[in-house]
Amino acid sequence: MSVSGAVLSISNLTTSFRIGGQWRDVVRNVSFDIGARETVAVVGESGSGKSVTALSIMRLLSAANARSRGRIDFGGRELLSCPLAEMRRIRGNRIGMIFQEPMTSLNPVLTIGDQITEVLIRHRGMRHRAAEAEAVRLLDRVRIPSARARLRDYPMNYSGGMRQRVVIAIALACSPRLLIADEPTTALDVTIQAQILELIKTLQEEDGMSVLFITHDMGVVAEISDRTVVMLDGEIVEAGQTAGLFAAAKHPYTRALLASVPRLGSMTGHDRPLRFPLIDRETGDIGPIAPTADTVRAEAPPVLAVANLVVRYPVRRGLLRRAIGRIHAVEDISFEVRPGETVSLVGESGCGKSTTGRSLIRLTAAQAGQIRIDGKTVREARGSDLAALRRQAQMVFQDPFESLNPRMRIGEAIAEPMIVHGLVSRERAAARVAELLEGVGLAASMAGRFPHQFSGGQRQRICIARALALEPKLIIADEAVSALDVSVKAQVINLMLDLQERYGLAYLFISHDMAIVERISHRVAVMYLGEIVEIGRRRDIFENPQHSYTRRLLAAVPVGNPLERRRRRPPEGEVGSAFRPAGFIAAKRTYRQVGDAHFVLT
Repeated sequence: MSVSGAVLSISNLTTSFRIGGQWRDVVRNVSFDIGARETVAVVGESGSGKSVTALSIMRLLSAANARSRGRIDFGGRELLSCPLAEMRRIRGNRIGMIFQEPMTSLNPVLTIGDQITEVLIRHRGMRHRAAEAEAVRLLDRVRIPSARARLRDYPMNYSGGMRQRVVIAIALACSPRLLIADEPTTALDVTIQAQILELIKTLQEEDGMSVLFITHDMGVVAEISDRTVVMLDGEIVEAGQTAGLFAAAKHPYTRALLASVPRLGSMTGHDRPLRFPLIDRETGDIGPIAPTADTVRAEAPPVLAVANLVVRYPVRRGLLRRAIGRIHAVEDISFEVRPGETVSLVGESGCGKSTTGRSLIRLTAAQAGQIRIDGKTVREARGSDLAALRRQAQMVFQDPFESLNPRMRIGEAIAEPMIVHGLVSRERAAARVAELLEGVGLAASMAGRFPHQFSGGQRQRICIARALALEPKLIIADEAVSALDVSVKAQVINLMLDLQERYGLAYLFISHDMAIVERISHRVAVMYLGEIVEIGRRRDIFENPQHSYTRRLLAAVPVGNPLERRRRRPPEGEVGSAFRPAGFIAAKRTYRQVGDAHFVLT
C-alpha cells in the first residue's frame, strides 16, 4: 500500500520477541504508508500486533528481548538504524505518541503541570513561565475543567478519562508531524471522544499532521480514518480506503469485526438486554442471537440501595494547605439495583460515576447519605463485617494496570481472594482459576504469566475473572469492557448476561460507551457534575431523552458509517466544574416525573 510523498513508510516490518530462549515473530512482513495530513487506522483484536507495530516505529521495545527487521522511513531518515540519541530527539518532538493506559505514561510523583512543562522546556526551549502558560492552554484544548487550578494536581487526583486527556495534551505539545495514537479514546466518554477526534482533525488541517490511529472501535474508524489496515495474528489481512472497506469487506475477519460493532438504536423494540451474536472470525458467519430471560426480581429487596449520597473533596492551596473550597464529586444522588437487574451510570469523565462506584464499597469516603448492600449498612461497617460486604459487592476497575500486582502471577491474583474467603482449597484453586480464565476468553495456560506479559485488553479480562471468583451478588463494573476489542467485548457482555441469568446477579455498569449501555441495561442513570440529571428505563432514556445533557451524549456517539461521517463542533467555552468555594451550600434539587419510573432533574 504505497502513498506518494509518504510521511511514514513501513516496508516488510517483522518484530520478534525472545520467549523461552527462542525468537518468536509477533509481527510479520507488515507494509503500509501514511501520507501528509492523512489518517491511517490499524484495527484488530488484542494481541493482533497493532501496538507492537507502533512500539517498533518508536523503537520503544527492549533491545534485549525484542528485535525488528525491515525498513521504517520517516522524513528521510530510516528509524531502525538511526542512533538512539537522534531517536530520542525525534520522539515527542517530530513523532508524538498517545499510549493506551495513561497511568503507564504519567509519573505519579510529579504534578501534571511539571510533566507538561518538561516536554515544552526540553523540546521547544521555553522558559518555565511561558511553558506553564502553554501547559494551561493545552489542558484547555483537551477540555480539562479549571485547567489553571488543576495544573498542580497529581495524576491520582484525575479520573481515568481526564488522565487520558492529559496524555493527549503532552503528545500534542510540540505539534508533531506524525501522531501515533494507540487507543487514545478508549477511556473517554463519547462527548470528549468527539472533541478529541475533532481536535486531531483540526490539527491535521492547521499543521499538516499525519495520524496513525490504533483502535478496536470500528465506529471511531468510520469517523476519522482515510484508510484502514486490518491486522490478525501479526499480519495484515486487508487494507484499503475506509469507505470501500466498510461497504464491501473481502476478508472474513474484517466482516466479523464490522458485524461485532454495537450500534446505537439497535435495541429499539426490545424490552430486555440482548446478547451479541457470536461471529466466526474464520468465515465471517454471524451466529444466532439468543434472547435473555426476564431476570429482574422487582418484588425482591434491592441488592444495592443508595439514598442521598454525598462525596466531596477538599481543595487546598497555599503554604499552610488551607481548604479554599471543595470538589462536589457526588451530590445528593439516590438509586437502587435489584437482583437480576443492570443499572448503568453514564456521563462525562469527572461527572462522579467512578467516585460513586468506589464509595459504595468504602474505597472512597462519603460525607453523607446511606448505602445498603444486601440490606446491611456500608458506611458503619467495620472489620470482618466490611470484608463480608465487599465480598458480596465486587468491583472491576477502569484501569487494569492499577488493579494487578506487577509481581504476582495472574493465576495467584485470581486465586488469592477465593482462598482468603475460604471458597476453595489451595488444591482446587488452580482448576477454578482455569475455569475463570477460559470463561473470559483467555487460555488456562496463561495463569503462570505476569501482568506485563498481557495486552491492555487481556489485563481487563483478568480483572473481570478475579471479580467473578468470589461469586458476588453485585458487580460494580467501572468501564469493565472499555479496553476490549469488539469481538471479546461481545463475549464478555454475553458472559455477564449468562451469569446474571444463572445466579440473579445485579450489575452497576459504569460506562461511557452508549451503544453497550443500551445493549446491556435495564435502567440508566445519567450523571452530570455529580448529580443524576435523568434516570429511567433503558427504553425511556434512549428513545425518549428529556434532559438536554442526555440528548447531547446520544448525539456525540460515532455513527459507524464512513459515508455519513460528520465534522463535530466541540461545545464553546470550558466544561462545567464541580469546584465550589468554602462555605457553599448546595441547593436541594427536585425531580420531575415524565413517565413510569422516568425522572428528570428540574
